[in-house]
Amino acid sequence: MNAQAPISAAALQFAVPASRWNDALAAALGPSELLLYRSNLLGSDLTVTNFGGGNTSAKLIETDPLTGGEVDVLWVKGSGGDIGSMKLDGFATLYQDKLLGLEAHYSGPQDDDRMVGFLPHCTFNLNARAASIDTPLHSLLPFAHVDHVHPDAIIALAASSGGEAATREIWNGRIGWLEWKRPGYTLGVMLRDYVAANPGIQGVMLAGHGIICWADSAKACYEHTVQLIADAANYLNRKLVKRPAFGGRAISTAQDRAAIAADLMPRLRALMTGSRRKLGHYSDDAETLEFVNSVDLPRLAALGTSCPDHFLRTKIAPLVLDPARLHDDADLAERIAAYRDRYSAYYQRCKRADSPAMRDPNPVVVLVPGVGRITFAADKTTARLAGEFYANAINVMRGAEAIGNYIALDEQEAFDIEYWLLEEAKLQRMPAPRPMVGRIALVTGGAGGIGAATAARLLGEGACVMLTDRDGAAMEQVRSGFAGQFGNDVVRAVTCDVTDEAQVQAAFAACAREFGGLDILVANAGIASSAPIEETTLALWDRNYDVLARGYFLTARAAWPLLRGMKEQGGTSVVFIGSKNAVAAAAGASAYASAKAAANHLARCLALEGAPHGIRVNVVNPDAVIRGSRIWDGDWRRERAGTHGIDPGAELEEHYRQRSLLKRDVLPEDIAEAACWLASDASAKSTGNMINVDAGNAQAFTR
Repeated sequence: MNAQAPISAAALQFAVPASRWNDALAAALGPSELLLYRSNLLGSDLTVTNFGGGNTSAKLIETDPLTGGEVDVLWVKGSGGDIGSMKLDGFATLYQDKLLGLEAHYSGPQDDDRMVGFLPHCTFNLNARAASIDTPLHSLLPFAHVDHVHPDAIIALAASSGGEAATREIWNGRIGWLEWKRPGYTLGVMLRDYVAANPGIQGVMLAGHGIICWADSAKACYEHTVQLIADAANYLNRKLVKRPAFGGRAISTAQDRAAIAADLMPRLRALMTGSRRKLGHYSDDAETLEFVNSVDLPRLAALGTSCPDHFLRTKIAPLVLDPARLHDDADLAERIAAYRDRYSAYYQRCKRADSPAMRDPNPVVVLVPGVGRITFAADKTTARLAGEFYANAINVMRGAEAIGNYIALDEQEAFDIEYWLLEEAKLQRMPAPRPMVGRIALVTGGAGGIGAATAARLLGEGACVMLTDRDGAAMEQVRSGFAGQFGNDVVRAVTCDVTDEAQVQAAFAACAREFGGLDILVANAGIASSAPIEETTLALWDRNYDVLARGYFLTARAAWPLLRGMKEQGGTSVVFIGSKNAVAAAAGASAYASAKAAANHLARCLALEGAPHGIRVNVVNPDAVIRGSRIWDGDWRRERAGTHGIDPGAELEEHYRQRSLLKRDVLPEDIAEAACWLASDASAKSTGNMINVDAGNAQAFTR
């Protein structure tokens, strides 16, 4: 990653959208369904709008439930929705005549926040969906169908010193221009008055904010929106071929950037102290590498983002690291501390008498020349989306600089949006996070019954989980099921044989790169064998010790540096899935039982080593987890049945059930419950302990 002279290279191009409207499909839809179809088409195309961005509306004739008469109703995307994935219940519905009547309560910009409080009084048909702050932009315009979007190509114009001139050049006066104004009722009034004063225009560019346009039908509005974005993209692409992006390349991309990210992310995460742990997301997409490797990176990164949608996700500016000092923990600590100080100073400069208390001052976006972009947030989805929004901001800067100078949001305006009382109220309405949100777990043997059940239990509590298993196909099936149940962001999988040192190291590096580090290790991968001592071959003995002793050692050793760094964040947890046979002698299973005993004693040793670093190490000892277990589906079942002289089918299950003191089956979910408790803060004062989950076995009572 040595610095080098700037290299001229053609800039990356903006994607040019095209209409995806399907007349045959649309013909079968009613008016509100056409609005939804149009919205989903726009929102599912990232060249048109980013996640959660933009809003659409239609003024439709509805039957008033009170009078039975026909009334005009504004259908508009509700607060907090995503037009790409929303359903009909994602729209707020409001009486249009009541919305127009609200102007009687408006006396100027100082009333913007107060006007929001009147919107619920305009609700049609008891619709519980809250109206968004952009509702006046739609209600005050006299058009049947309105789209407001902010794709990269459009914001590049809206955030450039040359944007207004470019708007005139591209559309020859058909699209107007309004200077920056924060979203709200005042912007709606300004927009309405501007359109009235400029009859015949087909849309308005809102500086720093996006574009709004309209038409008489759903299809015409959709195609008009798409064409405007295509016009902007084509114009910018013609400009971009004439000059290198961001002043040219100043540094080369690191060939081992994925490994660098895996090493760097846990160390950054450990330094981001606060009330909640962070989760990370790494990207080395072409747009990001073009930016972080460029001559203009220091200048442009310091300016921050422009569009409010970008800013709310990414903070006012990113943290930029020195690529020559990525292994210097002291330098990283200084840079993060300095960022927090700058953020605190920004808060103090801009706060108002009624501003909410300062929020988390840690950086969200970390830019690493030669490596890429890392984002941190309280949950994985938010971290990923923050990265995607900063990628949008990069595209905006590229286009804006191609036609002029990039213009970031004014600092005070940025603060007033970030600490907007309406935004604070929205944050306060959000439900409390689940107990393990912000925690990262790695579960070995994740495709098996106990491993999968434990992963499900952790995911259900909000943790992110990296599954590992040597059976890649079975593991992928488990991962896919969890992704459907809990969301793709929170679960990953990597094939790993725990007896292979290189594979183990790679699995933990993948966990660090995918989520930012590690808080919980559940060492569960195992095998079982049964044979009298004279029939126990050396290969069988070694296989048990390879998996159950060596495997637990290798996974614990690989986890240690990741776990150790989180002491200041409240500590970390290791849970070994042991066995009743680790504490109770078993005839005909000496290799298995003694290997399990070795793993249990390793846990005790690690509890001693881990305590000074805030690492707790505990053991769960199951017994006879037959149902749902891959181990019990094989030779082990037949071998243990043979030892007891019984049938390996239902008779074996009944044997173990009756052998227990409580006469109950032990299921994978029972082991998962104990493992989850030991991994959680509920057991924060427990280390070096063993919990038997065996329905009661006096021989295994710990003494």
